[in-house]
Amino acid sequence: MRAQNSAIEHSRVAVTDRPKVSGAVGTPPADRPVKVAGTLLAALGVTAFSLTFPATVWGLEGFGPYSLISVRCVLAGLVAGACLLALRVRVPERRHWAGLAVVATGVVLGFPLLTTLALETATTAHSAVVVGLLPLTTAVLSSIRTGSRPSRTFWIAACVGAAAVIAFTVQQSGGALTRADLFLFAALLICAAGYTEGGRLASVMPGWQVIAWALVLCLPLAVAGAAVALPYEPVHLTGHAVAGLVWVAVGSQFLGLVVWYKGMGMIGIPKASQLQLAQPLLTLLWSVVLLGEALPVAAPLTAVAVLLCIAATQRARG
Repeated sequence: MRAQNSAIEHSRVAVTDRPKVSGAVGTPPADRPVKVAGTLLAALGVTAFSLTFPATVWGLEGFGPYSLISVRCVLAGLVAGACLLALRVRVPERRHWAGLAVVATGVVLGFPLLTTLALETATTAHSAVVVGLLPLTTAVLSSIRTGSRPSRTFWIAACVGAAAVIAFTVQQSGGALTRADLFLFAALLICAAGYTEGGRLASVMPGWQVIAWALVLCLPLAVAGAAVALPYEPVHLTGHAVAGLVWVAVGSQFLGLVVWYKGMGMIGIPKASQLQLAQPLLTLLWSVVLLGEALPVAAPLTAVAVLLCIAATQRARG
């Protein structure tokens, strides 16, 4: 009798412990809307970033490079400051300001300035392929910064991706790197440093606050730069120039990062990074649709090669 009762009790426990299956295997129904919303937000961020170069070219139709960058930073800084005030966000601790200065130097000032100078002579398609190396550069600097030891596969994929981009730039430039190429490669390094430090800070504060405080930190310098640059660089306000300025200031520099960080927090960094692989290809598309650029065959081929190398480094790191 005891054995029979024990068997019945064991059967009840087994039934109770059995997982309830509803919908797709391994995906709780409550998580699906969150994952869908997070994917859409991250995709919106990638789309915003992919429009940065075409918008910069439009902005250069009416502004000089230094005027465009300084006014862009002023507008983005004002929007960021207003959001911080409206939400009553506390000022970061003193120990975080050095890291915020690195983010400001790399992401807010250095990368926009260097890429804008490059776009004065280089095409959007050419620049998009070179800057498509940014995730690889960031991964390398992040590994150095954190002291991690990536696998041999990681380093092979990173080197192959870098070699593909260098070969593309040399081939497109007639056998030698141009000044625009040097600007773009410098932009890669300085932006990767800013991304790496921003990623570290994002572990102790919301990601959008990192870029917001970096923008506010740059605001006094941006105002001074605009006061100096605007009188010396003629301004011609056209529809393209105004639209380009507004987009790079509000869309790319702030709102794009807000939805990107929000989406990344909802679906995780690995899945969000996979979406970012499409950014260079999207920029190539916009360069044709919005700017009417002729797309060399080597551009999409190189972009796809870099995409595959980035995917390999992510798999190797995971």
